[in-house]
Amino acid sequence: MEYEKELSILKENLEKAKTLKYKAEARLEQLKKQEEDLINELKELDVNPEDLDLEIEKLTNEIDELFQKSNELLPKDILEKK
Repeated sequence: MEYEKELSILKENLEKAKTLKYKAEARLEQLKKQEEDLINELKELDVNPEDLDLEIEKLTNEIDELFQKSNELLPKDILEKK
């Protein structure tokens, strides 16, 4: 067995692992910052992060109702003549 070669490979792999670890830690910090920014933005909109699904459903229903009302207000008889 070539100990020098094995040691060299081991050192190289250790450096690769360290690099990957540093990249992962940096990405984790970015994601934590992004999460913090999103939570702050939600608070500015008076939306509790735990209630986000409920808020999305509420807004979706509101949009659907507005589309329905808009369609009801369109003059169908004029549009059908064209």
